[in-house]
Amino acid sequence: MMQSPETLFDENYSKKRNRKKRIRAVLQFTLLLTIVVAIVVSYLTQKSYVPYTEQAPLENGFIAVSYFGVQKTEGSQQLISEKNLRAHLQALKNQGYETITTDDIYEFYHSGKQLPEKALYLMFEDGRRDTAIFSSPIIEELNYHATMFTYPEKFDRGDTKFLLPDDLKDLVDNNYWEVGTNGYRLFYINVFDRYNNYLGEMDPLMFNTVSPYLGRKYNHYLMDYIRDKDFVPKESYSRMKNRISYDYEKLDSVYKSDLGYVPKVSILMHANTSGFGNNAQVSAVNEYWLKKLFEMNFNREGYCLNVQNSSIYDLTRMQPQAWWPVNHLLMRIKYDTKKEMVFNTGEQERFNRWNLEKGAAEFKDEQVFLTSLPKNQGIIRLKNSSRYRNLQIDTELTGNKAGTQSIYLRADRNLSSYIAVEASGAYFFINEINGGQKTELAKISIDEVYGKQPISVDEDKHNAELTALEAFSRYAPSTGTGQVYVNRLKEKTKEEPKTVAEGAQVYVPTIRNNEKGDYKLRIELDNDILRLFCEDKKIAEVEVKNNGRGDVCLSSAWTGVGWEQRNLDDDVYDAVYKDLVIKELGSDVELFSAKYSGWEKIKYNINEYVNIIIDWFVHHL
Repeated sequence: MMQSPETLFDENYSKKRNRKKRIRAVLQFTLLLTIVVAIVVSYLTQKSYVPYTEQAPLENGFIAVSYFGVQKTEGSQQLISEKNLRAHLQALKNQGYETITTDDIYEFYHSGKQLPEKALYLMFEDGRRDTAIFSSPIIEELNYHATMFTYPEKFDRGDTKFLLPDDLKDLVDNNYWEVGTNGYRLFYINVFDRYNNYLGEMDPLMFNTVSPYLGRKYNHYLMDYIRDKDFVPKESYSRMKNRISYDYEKLDSVYKSDLGYVPKVSILMHANTSGFGNNAQVSAVNEYWLKKLFEMNFNREGYCLNVQNSSIYDLTRMQPQAWWPVNHLLMRIKYDTKKEMVFNTGEQERFNRWNLEKGAAEFKDEQVFLTSLPKNQGIIRLKNSSRYRNLQIDTELTGNKAGTQSIYLRADRNLSSYIAVEASGAYFFINEINGGQKTELAKISIDEVYGKQPISVDEDKHNAELTALEAFSRYAPSTGTGQVYVNRLKEKTKEEPKTVAEGAQVYVPTIRNNEKGDYKLRIELDNDILRLFCEDKKIAEVEVKNNGRGDVCLSSAWTGVGWEQRNLDDDVYDAVYKDLVIKELGSDVELFSAKYSGWEKIKYNINEYVNIIIDWFVHHL
């Protein structure tokens, strides 16, 4: 019996529908299986911090290294770049350093627990969100453990630039991290500018605004009595005690409420004193609360080694700066711990063109980083360079101003005779050394070379006062108070301080350790004439007596110039020679080049362009 067209249609439709169902079921099953497999694989391969196993004698102690914060790109004076942090931590890993936890330290002091031979307590201060984002992948790759120090005041404000409680819980859950505290808040008291003008109490925004005009005269909120312009306490002992105690009580309350516990470890900002404050009574109040709330406290900065006879409430940490190349960190640790260190050399082929005579040198990214010994020099000598008498040297000096970057020409073996072109502090120098005796041939003001006009002490003091009034008006606690400062600012603006042209004393700025220099130089040594160019402009031409042959050397030298409120013991200096090219004058004979060429240059440029794009997005989105 023949089926009707309708029946055939229904059967065909049914078959197609069933086939689609089977296909859909297979696809759904496959998708589900894929998800399950992905979850299982993710679970089985999830990284987890693996604690150290080897142990060493107790007298080895441990080092503590603490970073202010981390950002994606370079350029900050305080926040280290992701790239430089990776280099720092990889170098420590290569040296054999293994991380320890807060509990490890506690047990080291209380029960004599043995630590690794090279034990590292890794710290990140201020609790910044970008620190966690950019440092976490590095820490996990190296199987390192770190402590994130936070200000619970940021929790109250809900400041998303900083890690909030839920963020910290997530961070701790992956077990590479734990939480410490910097104290309840970051706040400054007893602030004076460099002209001893009293500025009083300031939050970080105000403080950062006026910081270019400050000296050393200021303090952290918990370190002293609040004082007046004559440095006489404005508060009684009872009020000081209540003020400081309130911060600890508030810290205790917020952590317990938002995290469920108070961190075991704290940092007292900025101590470096013989106790826990700049005043014996203040110190006693801090000591009571530190020992009541915490198991340990970092009380000092600048020196990294902690040993067993140290007090667990008076621990010390080193704070690497954003500009430190790897060898600066390693040099500091070497001389703090008295342990041997293998320094980074970078691109081996370029490094092998030189003899390292003192310090440490790294050839990296078209730059030569030359790190001095503590309170001393770093020196490298170009092999076979004595064959050439007349030379042209091009480079960009990008090391900080607070030190000396030198290029030696026609240098003898013991450096008793040579010609030196130097950038040191605020000046370029051309010196000639003969038989150990130095003759200054030229001293050139760097400000004058770059067209920066000198200002008077009166003008600088006026600018300092204007900046302080701007800060107080912008961050005033009320509209009425802000208007008072606005009116004062208007009156101050009308004043006309005496200028240098009018006979006033020239203001000579104090060079700080984080002030970056950037000078594009060319040196031409032609028989007995040396010409120095800066930014393609000739700035000096001198006659030299040393008309023989000798080597080309590079030198970095710590000079003791400059100061820092933090990291007071940093006595290592890094000269940085960018795009260094040394060749015979008037010919194409090239003795050395730090610049890339060919495919190496293409790859480097692509990487640089990508970093520029990333930097733009980071700063503008």
